[in-house]
Amino acid sequence: MSGGSVAIPDDQAFASFKAECLCEEGWNVTYNKSGTTVWIQSLDEERSLHKIKCRMVCNDVSAETMYDVLHDTEYRRKWDSSVIETFDIGRLTVNTDVGYYSWKCPKPLRNRDVVTLRSWLPIGKDYIIMNYSVKHSKYPPKKDMVRAISVQTGYMIQHQGPNHCVLTYLAQVDPRGSLPKWVVNKSSLFLAPKAMKKINKACLKYSEWKQRHNKAYKPWLFPEQTTLPIIPLCELSVQRADSLENIDESCLAETGERERDSDYRQI
Repeated sequence: MSGGSVAIPDDQAFASFKAECLCEEGWNVTYNKSGTTVWIQSLDEERSLHKIKCRMVCNDVSAETMYDVLHDTEYRRKWDSSVIETFDIGRLTVNTDVGYYSWKCPKPLRNRDVVTLRSWLPIGKDYIIMNYSVKHSKYPPKKDMVRAISVQTGYMIQHQGPNHCVLTYLAQVDPRGSLPKWVVNKSSLFLAPKAMKKINKACLKYSEWKQRHNKAYKPWLFPEQTTLPIIPLCELSVQRADSLENIDESCLAETGERERDSDYRQI
């Protein structure tokens, strides 16, 4: 999604994302343990721009539940300890919306936020959710945060049985400026697997939680339920790195045990 104008992903875009989730050629394995594998693909060593891919085998969660959990913004505020603020801004089509998300980064890094165009598509019994960064005039960068850029980020959920699925997370993110090497290394060796395990744990508690919180409301499955305003495509533009403040945090050192256990999310 690196073109000049904002475009709603078509079938070819979803197929391309799926192919990259499945491909292992050109990727370096950095973690492989307990059914979770992480790969890194370096794109620009000087700016710490890279792709990360994490795949987790879930033997106790259905693809349908995983899909619901990844969509449910209200539930995310409960299980995602790194979230600062998250909300939907508006919709473009029945399976495309625009949203805002901000999250905590490990100290001494500054916290990040992002505005993304998100699309989703069921493919048989599998699902894909993917996004990329856009600009919206009502949600400019904030002074106390770094506006990150999702070149392309998303999830593929593969149905493997009634209570069994495989979740693949793929992200190409420009965090702005240069990040310290310890952040990149930590993302692949510790934080990505930890984040995937948190998603799995959240899935196990979702059914009970949803029964007590507007249990029939799932606009990602039933678009007629949505109350989001329609956003004209002309109000959006692709968020480019060169229009944002250049943040160089490459010399920052990791601090403290508590900070080392903080979540660094890649959107």
